[in-house]
Amino acid sequence: MHTIGTPGLWLAFSLLVVIALVIDFAVMRAGGAHKVSYKEAAIWSIAWIVLAMLFNLGLWYWLGQRGDPALANETALQFLTGYVVEKALAIDNIFVFLLIFTRFGVSAELQQRALMVGILGAIVLRAILIFIGAALISRYHWILYLFGAFLVYTGIQMVRAPNDETDFDSNPMLRWMRSHLRLTNEYHGSSLSVMKEGVRYFTPMFLVIMLLAVTDVIFAVDSIPAIFAITEDPFIVLSSNVFAVLGLRALYFLIAGMSERFHLLNYGLAAVLVFIGTKMLIVDVWKVPIGLSLGMVAVLIGGSLVASRLIPPAEANR
Repeated sequence: MHTIGTPGLWLAFSLLVVIALVIDFAVMRAGGAHKVSYKEAAIWSIAWIVLAMLFNLGLWYWLGQRGDPALANETALQFLTGYVVEKALAIDNIFVFLLIFTRFGVSAELQQRALMVGILGAIVLRAILIFIGAALISRYHWILYLFGAFLVYTGIQMVRAPNDETDFDSNPMLRWMRSHLRLTNEYHGSSLSVMKEGVRYFTPMFLVIMLLAVTDVIFAVDSIPAIFAITEDPFIVLSSNVFAVLGLRALYFLIAGMSERFHLLNYGLAAVLVFIGTKMLIVDVWKVPIGLSLGMVAVLIGGSLVASRLIPPAEANR
């Protein structure tokens, strides 16, 4: 498969991610368990976005210095478009995370630690899925059509059921854990398990983190095919995905309290999936320019956010 990812580039990317995670963990540990304020979440969200853009800038500069400015410009646009798409689709994750925390009564002080562990799991699982997807596409080009059709179908389903509630009690994994593991009914701080009379019990925090990881994998089934419509380079796919996921914890606290203000966002996300799915289906007829793709994604997401502020929810009109 074709990729710009040299061993040195993969190493630099990996080191940057590890350093960023270590700093994030250190700051979270120093701050202790506390309720994340809107200001703190905003600062961290901006910091993660700036880090992603600096990485993209460095990538563009490095490719340009190798004597291929056209490739540098194309790659930078691909990364930016992929990052915006993944960031936008991650918002849908956040609303489900909010449901999970509410359903299991996770205190605001413990939510950030649960998200941090969940993000680590998400990075590993997404990397596995991305490399599998890249290998399949490089061998079977027609899989792009399956991805495209799936995204169009998913987008239509989101429009048909924009407020579909998640039934956690019927979740197969949750039911299995409840029937096979010893569970406590109360939280023990951020501990995932505790010992009682020489027997290990798992806490509700363990259930929450497992659900967060499973939820992210489910959403990755949508988001990973979406970015393969933008580029088939596994390095760009993985790096843009990882940088979008790294800022998920801060983004959660930034918009968790504003979920009801963006009641039309699902329609914007659905439109993005339909657009990207269609882009995949016509790839052999017309390859949509990256700049146009980025503009369409920005218009669809931005338009749904603006419309949410201008058009009150249906319940408010009754």
